Amino acid sequence: MTESLFQSYADVLSLCQIVKDDLEPLLDPEIGFAPRIRQLCTDQIAEYEDDSSQEELELLKLEENTWGLLQALMAARKTELKLKKTPRELLIENPYTPTSTIAQALMQSSPLFSELIVVREWLQEIAPLPIVPEATTGYWKFTKYNVMQAFRTGRNNNSGGGGGGRDGLVREMDPDVLSREDGKTLAPDDASYDKSLIQALYGYIRAGQLEEAIELCRKAYQPWRAASIRGSLLFTWRALSTKPRDEDEEEDNEEPNFWQGNRNRRLWKITCTKAALNSALSENERILYAALVPTPQTSTVLKASCRTWEDHLWAQISIMCEEKESMEIGKLGGNFWEEGVEGVRKGVRDVSVEDEEREEQEWVKEVTETLESLKGVAVSEGPAADHAFHFSQLYIILNRTSQLLEAFARGLSDGSYRRDTVEYAPMCRFFAHLALYLQIIDVTVPPLATQTILECYLQVLEDAGERDLIAMYASALGDNAVERYALFLVSLALTADVNERRLALTRAKDHGLDMERVAIVTAERTIEKAFEVLPALKGPLPSVITRQQSDTESELFLLRSIEWTVFLDTTYDTALEQANVILRYFLASGRVHLAQKLLEMVPSDLAVMSEPEDRATEYLHYRQFFVIWEILEKVVECEAMNVPGGLSNEEYATWLNQYRELIDQAYEQITKLLTSEWLVADESISSERRRRELIRIRQIYVPELIIRLHSLLVSSRHFIPENLKSALELVNIVADSRYRIYEDFINVGGRSLSDYLGAVRQAVLVGMEGGGSDPLRILTV
Repeated sequence: MTESLFQSYADVLSLCQIVKDDLEPLLDPEIGFAPRIRQLCTDQIAEYEDDSSQEELELLKLEENTWGLLQALMAARKTELKLKKTPRELLIENPYTPTSTIAQALMQSSPLFSELIVVREWLQEIAPLPIVPEATTGYWKFTKYNVMQAFRTGRNNNSGGGGGGRDGLVREMDPDVLSREDGKTLAPDDASYDKSLIQALYGYIRAGQLEEAIELCRKAYQPWRAASIRGSLLFTWRALSTKPRDEDEEEDNEEPNFWQGNRNRRLWKITCTKAALNSALSENERILYAALVPTPQTSTVLKASCRTWEDHLWAQISIMCEEKESMEIGKLGGNFWEEGVEGVRKGVRDVSVEDEEREEQEWVKEVTETLESLKGVAVSEGPAADHAFHFSQLYIILNRTSQLLEAFARGLSDGSYRRDTVEYAPMCRFFAHLALYLQIIDVTVPPLATQTILECYLQVLEDAGERDLIAMYASALGDNAVERYALFLVSLALTADVNERRLALTRAKDHGLDMERVAIVTAERTIEKAFEVLPALKGPLPSVITRQQSDTESELFLLRSIEWTVFLDTTYDTALEQANVILRYFLASGRVHLAQKLLEMVPSDLAVMSEPEDRATEYLHYRQFFVIWEILEKVVECEAMNVPGGLSNEEYATWLNQYRELIDQAYEQITKLLTSEWLVADESISSERRRRELIRIRQIYVPELIIRLHSLLVSSRHFIPENLKSALELVNIVADSRYRIYEDFINVGGRSLSDYLGAVRQAVLVGMEGGGSDPLRILTV
């Protein structure tokens, strides 16, 4: 297959969701949901029959069969039958109504009986075809040769012992000779052929192919077997039936109006039952007759032939259907073909509606108990009765799909189904699509169980790398759809680039999810997940002058969380809030370059937002800081351009002018920051964590900016002498109690006030190098 099975299932689901309000195409036997999925399984089996393990192929075959059952049963359950006459009404109107017409009316009047017939037909459809023996050239030809030889030699008489062509062989050729001549057998080749023939006939009956069985009997020159098999057909005579037929049916049905089927089926049934119970017959012969008349009397013989769980189910349902039909027809009375003229004279028996309903309820209960007993039946071939697919098929037949989904969901939750097993992914795929199929055709499903199953299937898709399909299945989670798809987007982590992330987010909209909400929740969950791994902001303040470590995956994960809320301009307000959260963490942990990267990733529109005011102000303060940081970096770059003796006078003048402008900008911007309540943690801030982070950021960067500016001013005095005076004037700002800058020098690990005061002392000493004893002389120069 050119595409994965996951994708093929998704394609079917997508097609059927388009027509989810129209049951007719959804339940169509060719193009409906279940037939399409079943065909996918069939194609997969055919394609990988030689390459896949036996267990995988077995799972596909079981799933294929289960979708066939779903198609058959759900179509029957969701399709309203036309109101027709009851069996009693038919017989009252016409006591000569053929048995087949009565049986059809019985099926239509009992929903469960009708469903059992459907299940039996499904079991016949999925039964393996028998191995047909090679055509023979005559009836018991090897035995016949011996019998004829005995006649010619005069040894075929009843007076002598051991008469016959050979010792131990039968002396006659009629079909009953084996039961009449005790201990005698056919010629070995004929006995072997008869055994293969009977087994093939049973196989055809098991598969519901009576005509094929009859034809095989004719080819084997055993027409009496064909007559025995044909006796199972109900009596039909269209000319006598009062069943209404529409014009289309009459045109399509070109059968003649003479009778067909068995007029004496009751007698035939008694005879076949005796044959099935006759120990003088071979086991295969008895099983064949038991299959023709599946009744409680022949059940022991029939069940002896059952090898697989499907065989046991077929045998049990066949018995129940045969008994229901015989019982109901027998209770009715007034049927010429069952009771003769005397039955017609007595008429149809009267039964109250209450009694009919009570009897139907009792029968339904009996059927349910019988089917439930198959949960633990022992099988000799194929998957066990408690296999998940057999359990599913049984619960589908019992119309307990809600309990089925809940049972599987419990198994997923308690670990009964392990993710490392072969069947885990196929079972999750089946149950996920079963739940969605039932929803589409308007069958109630348990919401919590469905959610659990879909969650597990989404994980299967993620593990299989089927990212394109996540949105479709997440959208089926209802109220949890946004949350679950967001978790998938979070799981992309760093493996998807920004374009892949954008495409994944867009798929949410394609499948009916709120794209904005998905983006917001994804960003929130990403940040939460990152903070679970990243170190907490506590302990000594980090140094921003030492060599920085390489970026960790967790840091990059947090950084890229902002991507989800900047794809859409409608989520910029959330992006503003989350940008502040991320910037606070990076700056408070000393990771300035990561904070810079974040500002490069966000749109410029965030800087012009004014609401909410506290968030907008905080964001502008960060941008203000990075303007200063960039200026300081440019100063360092500019200083490096002045190579002693390497510049001409003109170049030196240009460089000095640029150097002076940069230092002036740095002084202006830093003093502005120091005097403007930059990131001051207001007592009105509701979040204690945010307040602590803002204090920590000030304690890291306010002292750092002051000392850097001071050092810059002092070191540049050789080129710009007045900068020394500016350095000492800076002290006044730091010492001004209005700004309370001194509070930012008190945390452990950061720049201390003594560091700054030491630098000031050195500046004073430098000012005294020109002579004089007044340490403040430089301020008056």
